[in-house]
Amino acid sequence: MFFNSWLWRSRHLSRSPLLLLRSRSIFLASSCTTELLACQNASEHQHSRKLPSTVPRIRPWWNVSWSSSYRNPSMEAEKTVASGEDSYGNESKQASSTEFLDFPGGKVSYINELQFLSESSPVRVPCFQLLDEYGQVAEHACLPEVDKLLAVKMYRNMVLLQTMDTLFYEAQRQGQFTFYLTTIGEEAINIASAAALSNDDIVYAQYREPGVLLWRGFSLNEFANQCFTNNLDYGKGRQMPVHYGSSKLNYPTVSSPIATQLPHAVGAAYALKMENNPACTVTFFGDGASSEGDFHAAMNFAAVLEVPVLFICRNNGFAISTPTAEQFKSDGVVAKGQAYGMRSIRVDGNDTLAMYATIKAARVMAISESRPILIEALTYRVGHHSTSDDSAKYRKQDEMQHWKMIRDPVFRFRRWLEGQRWWDPEADKQLRSESRKEVLAAIRSAGPLKKPSLSSLFTDVYDSVPSNLKHQEEEVRATVSRHWSDYPSDVPL
Repeated sequence: MFFNSWLWRSRHLSRSPLLLLRSRSIFLASSCTTELLACQNASEHQHSRKLPSTVPRIRPWWNVSWSSSYRNPSMEAEKTVASGEDSYGNESKQASSTEFLDFPGGKVSYINELQFLSESSPVRVPCFQLLDEYGQVAEHACLPEVDKLLAVKMYRNMVLLQTMDTLFYEAQRQGQFTFYLTTIGEEAINIASAAALSNDDIVYAQYREPGVLLWRGFSLNEFANQCFTNNLDYGKGRQMPVHYGSSKLNYPTVSSPIATQLPHAVGAAYALKMENNPACTVTFFGDGASSEGDFHAAMNFAAVLEVPVLFICRNNGFAISTPTAEQFKSDGVVAKGQAYGMRSIRVDGNDTLAMYATIKAARVMAISESRPILIEALTYRVGHHSTSDDSAKYRKQDEMQHWKMIRDPVFRFRRWLEGQRWWDPEADKQLRSESRKEVLAAIRSAGPLKKPSLSSLFTDVYDSVPSNLKHQEEEVRATVSRHWSDYPSDVPL
């Protein structure tokens, strides 16, 4: 009687997602429930009964094996059932239709040994690279099709971006505007990505991708107008500096809260898919954004809806002052892609050609196959997080100098260009001189301009300004009239 009851439970209760053994409160995962685990009380109670040899032997919990490799059972079940292998690639004694669970999410094969998935792979995901730190082509590397015209344009934009960052940062330190963020050390991610995309692709940036706008034609004067928040600023002074935006260039305005742009990019990609539009959306974010809930929601929606979106993570080692080692236990950000059923790749973010080849290939896959792609670009934030940060308090000076001097993406790409005989030191000297003059001219032009008028605080939200906002404007103007000496003279009433 006991044997019949025990066998019935093994066949039917083991099908449930979690089986609670009362005396030891042990939970068994559904993928492992064909292996029977007996608690101590049950074994002591039945020690006098000898079960038939055909009944699976019970193994103690301390003698189970652990699996360090993993393949998605729902994707591989039908293959393994047909081939006579279990979901771990091992030869199975039986491969009949009763050896897998026809689960609504997909067929899941059974195994007869208790195995837990390892917390991580024993080998880290490799990093795709074409140029080494000295600009030499890596052995067996297959370079993308990049002609002289494109390569020189990419380099010129990288130098201009670097120059703009240096001079804008100095202008902020002089008190000419309130805030700034640099992209120093991450120029390759900016420019190579922009070069590989189409201007029809919609870019949802964070705040360290002005190079994408620069590549698309956003002028130095437009950058300066936004940072100085003058009356030519498209945002009318409502955004912090470096929060650029351009509807003309398919670059929605940057938002300060971390990771909020990711779900927006997925939604826009879904719209492109519904319209059969041969374009994709692209969203940039830092490693810190992967700790936000919006990141996980966006990844899941993108994978389930199968939308053409590129998730480009700039893993620069730090989320402000928090190093990646204190932020997540996984193998960086690239490992999170497979968890959501998303194709992913890790690339050297300081290698201009590798970045270009990666984004170019990812864009083709995203559009032609209507799928999201996760790209983790390994780089290093050479500058401070922002003008409000002092990274010397949490990073070693020699570490920053090593990345600035030895692993500089601009210098690496320049070495390759010179090796192709497409560039020389004299041309470089002239370019840097011209870039400096252009940036300084933009700063001098934007600085003296008036600020947006006071009335712009209350417009552009409603078609007709409601009575409560009109009342607020009246109160503000009354306050200004009472404290006229404290009101800034460059803000028109």
